[in-house]
Amino acid sequence: MRAFVTGGAGFIGSTLVDRLLAEGHEVTAYDNFSTGRRVFVASALRNRTYRLVEGDLLDEGKLRSSIRGHDFVFHLAANADVREGLKHPRKDLEQNTIATHNVLEAMRLAGIARVAFSSTGSVYGEPAVFPTPETCPFPTQTSLYGASKLAGEGLLSAYVAGNGFSAWIFRFVSILGERYTHGHVVDFYRQLRKDPKRLRILGNGLQRKSYLYVQDCVAAVLHAVGHTGPGLHIFNLGTDETVTVNESVSAITRSLGLKPELSYTGGERGWVGDSPFILLDTQKIRATGWSPKLTIAQALERTIGWLAQNDEALGGRD
Repeated sequence: MRAFVTGGAGFIGSTLVDRLLAEGHEVTAYDNFSTGRRVFVASALRNRTYRLVEGDLLDEGKLRSSIRGHDFVFHLAANADVREGLKHPRKDLEQNTIATHNVLEAMRLAGIARVAFSSTGSVYGEPAVFPTPETCPFPTQTSLYGASKLAGEGLLSAYVAGNGFSAWIFRFVSILGERYTHGHVVDFYRQLRKDPKRLRILGNGLQRKSYLYVQDCVAAVLHAVGHTGPGLHIFNLGTDETVTVNESVSAITRSLGLKPELSYTGGERGWVGDSPFILLDTQKIRATGWSPKLTIAQALERTIGWLAQNDEALGGRD
């Protein structure tokens, strides 16, 4: 496989790149380093079958010239800042929806017909069905991030129908693990590093979410691509368990040997668009033979351990 990975220097993208290289594939990573880390691609750069292109998906000329010669695209690049979405509403449109259109059009012009897309469980908004299956009717969208990803899914399905593409859409829960740089665990860890005696928690701490270990996520993506045929495929990715924010706090503080005073902003949501309960039905992906290897507790433990040894995740950009 000659794989083109957008967001290839990011948390999930760089992990996927390393897995592809280990399996003997040729890989080009395309990243603008707005959130990606150069340290995440250091090992890949030593591989002769790897190429790094620093570029933005809104730069159509550079994208189209860079994507030529590949036969599979893993489109992971996106703005994932759900919390601050309303402060910069055009960012989700540009970096998620328009960028996805640019990728699909670059593929069409280059004669590439296979793509895997990182979507999100946020497209379900606040559903009434738990665990939430892929066939669940979509309620009103609650975040610009979820809305922009759903629009991206619509574009993919249209390119499948109109241009004969094959597409794999993966609706992730939140991902944990090594190279984790964005989300509540790093937010809490950063707070405690600055002030080990106090911790401020958005919401009431009872928000209940499912999480997935990054290596399990990457394994699921590659497994699904390898075990399903042409056409459009949509898979939820997650575990069959959940943890509350308070349970995550307990795991973090216990690992650090701290007992901070906790304060809450109140309410069942930490911010607009924060769904208080996320649990996806993963029977469809499990039916293909995949299952996660780590529990949420084990993924949290590995994430915290990695953060403790990697200061660049807490602000360094090298």
